[in-house]
Amino acid sequence: MQVQGKVIAVTGGGSGMGRHLVLHLLSKGARVAAVDINEAGLQETASLAANPERLSTHVLNITERASVEALPAEVVARHGAVDGLINNAGIIQPFVRINDLDYAAIERVINVNFYGTLYMTKAFLPHLLARPEAHIVNISSMGGFLPVPGQSLYGASKAAVKLLTEGLYAELLGTSVRVTEVFPGAVATNITANSGVEIRQMESQGRSSLKPLPPEEAARRIIAGVEQNRFRVLVGSDARLMDFLYRLAPAWATRFIERQMRSLLG
Repeated sequence: MQVQGKVIAVTGGGSGMGRHLVLHLLSKGARVAAVDINEAGLQETASLAANPERLSTHVLNITERASVEALPAEVVARHGAVDGLINNAGIIQPFVRINDLDYAAIERVINVNFYGTLYMTKAFLPHLLARPEAHIVNISSMGGFLPVPGQSLYGASKAAVKLLTEGLYAELLGTSVRVTEVFPGAVATNITANSGVEIRQMESQGRSSLKPLPPEEAARRIIAGVEQNRFRVLVGSDARLMDFLYRLAPAWATRFIERQMRSLLG
C-alpha cells in the first residue's frame, strides 16, 4: 500500500521509533493519528512535524479496552477515514530472570505488548476492511523469535504478537487488508526509560557489538516494507544475522545470546 494520501494510526507516536514513523509518514504525504500515553511526548512529536495540519494526536492507554474501542471513531471524525494501523507501542521488562520477575511486571508487559496490540487491531479492523486497500503493521522484536535471558517474558509477549500477526495475515488473504510483521534488532530509542527499567552497563571487553540503528532509519525501512506489501521485515543487521543463525543452529544461537546477556543479569 502506498502511504501517500492514506490515513494511518501509529501507537507509541510520542517518542523513539514511533515518533519517526509518524514524521516519515507525514513526509511521504500521509495523514497520521499519533497515539501515546504520554501527552508531552505527543506534543513534542507535533512540534517536529513539517505538516502539522495532517497530524492528530490522541492521548490513550492502549491497555484500556473501552478507550481503544472509542478511538477509531475519533480518527475517522478527524481525518474522514482510516487506512492503516501501525502497532508500535511496547515496553520491556526489568532485566531479571523469570524466577525473580514479579507478577505486576509480568502483567504490565503482557498487557501493553500483547493485549494493547490485540485491542487496537480488533478496534480498527472493521474500518480497515471497509477500505479499498488497507494495511496492518505489528512490531514484534528480534526477541520474539530468539530467546533473550533477562527478557524472557518480553520475548514471550512479542512472540505472541508474531503469531497473532501471522494468523491475521492468513485470515485476511483475499481481503483488502495487507499485514506486515516487523522484527527490529537494536534501535537507538529510549524504550528502557519509557518502560521504567534500569539497565546495567554491559561488559564489552572482548566482544564485538553492532551499533544500534537510528530510529529514523528503522522507520524508513518499516514504511518501505509497507509500500512493498512485505509479509516480514527484519530491521537491522543484528536482526537479520540472528534470524539466520537461529534458523541454522537454535541451541548454539541461544547459548551465544546468553553469553552476551550474562553481565546484565549478574
